[in-house]
Amino acid sequence: MRIRVRQRPRSRRTALRTGVPLTTLALAVAGCGASVTPGATTTSLRNTVATQGTPTPGATSPTPSPTGTATAHTAPMATATSCTDQTLAGMTTAQRVGQLFMGGVNAAKPDQAQLRILRDNHVGSVMLTGRSSAGTAATRKIVDGFRGQADRVGGKQVGLVVATDQEGGKVQVLNGPGFSAMPNGVTQGKKSTTMLRAEAAIWAQQLKRAGVDLNLAPVADVVPASLGTRNIPIGSFQREYGNTPGPVTSHTGAFAAGFKQSGVMTTLKHFPGLGQVIGNTDTTANVVDSVTTSTSASLDPFKSGIQAGSPFVMVSSATYNKIDAQHIAAFSPTVIGQLLRGQMGFKGVVISDDIGNAVAVRSFTPAQRALNFTSAGGDMILTVRPDVIPAMAQAIQTRMGQDASYRAKIDASVRRILDAKHNAGLLQCS
Repeated sequence: MRIRVRQRPRSRRTALRTGVPLTTLALAVAGCGASVTPGATTTSLRNTVATQGTPTPGATSPTPSPTGTATAHTAPMATATSCTDQTLAGMTTAQRVGQLFMGGVNAAKPDQAQLRILRDNHVGSVMLTGRSSAGTAATRKIVDGFRGQADRVGGKQVGLVVATDQEGGKVQVLNGPGFSAMPNGVTQGKKSTTMLRAEAAIWAQQLKRAGVDLNLAPVADVVPASLGTRNIPIGSFQREYGNTPGPVTSHTGAFAAGFKQSGVMTTLKHFPGLGQVIGNTDTTANVVDSVTTSTSASLDPFKSGIQAGSPFVMVSSATYNKIDAQHIAAFSPTVIGQLLRGQMGFKGVVISDDIGNAVAVRSFTPAQRALNFTSAGGDMILTVRPDVIPAMAQAIQTRMGQDASYRAKIDASVRRILDAKHNAGLLQCS
């Protein structure tokens, strides 16, 4: 999910196709190897769809991670784990890799060529992008059109996760009959948490009626008053809930709780925060935060949301000099593996901000972006451009065939994605 606003709210450039065989989002485990150097080449493995790395039924698999929900250690989790292992065991390598992607498609008029790319690459999640005023019923018709083409494993369909950016204000993809005009984050932050939770539950019901499973929100970034609208990605669009950690923590929590109440998943973003930067990573390279540390109070909204059971956390593409000056956050084993997974204990799906079209990552080839993110511990690759997925998927498959530890990392990510799908009712097992 990535919910980054451009200098003018720009519609995501990726079409939502109506015929995608998709199989679920995957999140890779943290902490493998170094990032790929810009300019390096990656071997293509176009037709390798073999079951290399596919565990045989009954074989011992790496210990699955809980999904990060409040009920992660209850009896139902055992059922989810069993279902996940059963599904994972029946997947080809290509199907597993497809679960690692969320591809963007236009919410108003999906492009058939883009839908075909998603289908051919077994993509497991789709993001509705751009702007639509069609309303809930028309959007549901579009979603149902491509949802039915999700991959099948063991005779059962692996449900597609359908996501969108529905924050409010200038970042609201879906509009029209049946959708409320959601206020921006600053306005939401002035409401009582009780009222915001109640309104969020209604907004979530509207998304559910439209066929959406996941909202790439809430924004957990803290924009200090001293920076205000000079903060281009968040402050200039009034996306923040407040200027200090307290109100941002309470209101991101209320927003997420309302959505959970109505059965729609949410995503905390953009870890470890875009409140202290000036540039927008969508449109600017070398965006740097020289303030945030691994113990900054601005991390409190993320910490609280994780403790409350957030199933997804989105990682930004800025560089944090006081955490890891050598890598952007999305490519940083320190940010993902040590800080998010280790220090904060996040067990759910780590999703990237858009790394298909963002200027922040253009010095890397698509293949390098995919390998850097998954090697650092990321699980799900968000790209508003489906056309980069084939090169990314081929690079991952090639590396899986060369490196057993990397292959285990990918399997762990797929398992986390399948767990999230099972908990959302998108994965059924006998």
